[in-house]
Amino acid sequence: MSNTSTRGVRIVVEPRFVPDQSDLASHSYLFAYHVTIRNESDETVQLRSRHWIITNGEGKVEEVRGPGVVGYQPLLKPGEQFQYTSGCPLNTPVGTMHGSFQMVTEDGEAFDALIDPFRLAVPHALN
Repeated sequence: MSNTSTRGVRIVVEPRFVPDQSDLASHSYLFAYHVTIRNESDETVQLRSRHWIITNGEGKVEEVRGPGVVGYQPLLKPGEQFQYTSGCPLNTPVGTMHGSFQMVTEDGEAFDALIDPFRLAVPHALN
């Protein structure tokens, strides 16, 4: 799990392994992650884009950038939150993700809301 706050924008990520969509014999592991973005600040902010850094168990790094999240660029007033679930395929049973959401205030000030690293792991893959 990851729980990070930047300028009052709290991002909580809860990952889980999806066994019914994974094929361990062919080294195909799917992980889902549920994200909650909560505006705990006193200003309205909008999520414009995402940047994920995904590292598999062998140290191979992949970066994903794009507009919004799951097709949305949510506008969050103080006290509001937005939730979504997405997935990440890996070719190893263990990996990590971290990154940031690029946010902008009503005044046009841009900042990165950080997402601390969280582990993607098949149950019992780690001692």
